Amino acid sequence: MLEAPRPDGPAAVRQLAFISVVQVLALTTWFAASAAAPALRSEWAIGQVGEALLTIGVQLGFVTGALASAVTNLPDRVHPPRLMALGALVAALATAATAVVANGPEVAVVLRVVTGMALALVYPVGMKLVVSWFAVRRGLAVSVMVGALTLGSILPQLVAGSLGPAWRAALLVSAGLALAGATLQRWIRVGPLVTRAEGFHPRVVLDVWRDRAPRLANLGYLGHMWELYAVWAWAPAYLTASVVARGETVSRSVVGVVAFVALGVCGALGCFLAGWLGDRIGRARAATAAMVVSGSCCLLAAVAFGGPLWLLVPLLMVWGASVIADSAMFSACLGTVVDSRYVGTALTLQTALGFLLTVVTIQLVPVVAASASWPVAVALLAPGPLLGAVAMVRLSPLLPARV
Repeated sequence: MLEAPRPDGPAAVRQLAFISVVQVLALTTWFAASAAAPALRSEWAIGQVGEALLTIGVQLGFVTGALASAVTNLPDRVHPPRLMALGALVAALATAATAVVANGPEVAVVLRVVTGMALALVYPVGMKLVVSWFAVRRGLAVSVMVGALTLGSILPQLVAGSLGPAWRAALLVSAGLALAGATLQRWIRVGPLVTRAEGFHPRVVLDVWRDRAPRLANLGYLGHMWELYAVWAWAPAYLTASVVARGETVSRSVVGVVAFVALGVCGALGCFLAGWLGDRIGRARAATAAMVVSGSCCLLAAVAFGGPLWLLVPLLMVWGASVIADSAMFSACLGTVVDSRYVGTALTLQTALGFLLTVVTIQLVPVVAASASWPVAVALLAPGPLLGAVAMVRLSPLLPARV
């Protein structure tokens, strides 16, 4: 008789690798159209508000899909690998359709909404799968998965920067990668630490807010999300505007490389460091430290606007590492304090609420930048992580030691 796979063992590490690869490949569709926005701006004559809608469409689609998934307990009732593969497949098809049939922002935004709805079956479900395999090293494991999300989300900046005006080709590359991710579900298994829910229990979404510990974990996550996607969406535009304000020019390829390194590579490294640290000093404490750093970077970015690249690039690297480093800590903490039968529902609800909040800041940043200035726009992001840090300080005593 074969021995059941152990949590935190070799089988868990292999599963983490498979899940992370799927995340990298599928999440390349998230910012695929946003990364191509400079080319679309000239071809479709859209302004910054139109650019924002390309990203907001994905966010709204994700929120819609995630709320529907949470209320119906879908991640806890349907085989998670199959659900994740379906999401990756639909995201690939919607992104390919954007490249092939979209001739204006109206159709593109609708297809972006569909992409977001599909990705609601990829990211939260991947979180549940990781939580199902890890206990002792849960913080580091979830951080690896979030690092994969970071690389996948920022990769389109590098692809679009390399292909320039060939935005349809860039979207097709992202679609092809997501399709490849969908095929990997055959090697993914559910771990022994979560159980399958029986029946339909919509009241679970209310229970997550009744108990103090899950509520604080969610409030910390909301503070984190106030900042995160606005930084990911607008850091390239901030960098370009800062160089222009200095009276200089910078190419799209240079901006794409800087964005990929600062937000993607440094972001992934920040995730790994926070995960390693969280498993040693406590995940709530690690999240607090990361949010204090990223909140400070919001204010420093306001002061440094118009400064030389030797100042801006290191600042963006620290910002890119810290802005995502805490993300896994909220999921790891929440997975510890909720009923194991409904981990998927709780994580999906958490991400839905967080991504709903991102719609506000993604739209707010370009509007404030145009009406006031970029320094004011980036400074407005600071209250989110700083208030989120307060929630995590209050959560820390409610968690088991080193969690």
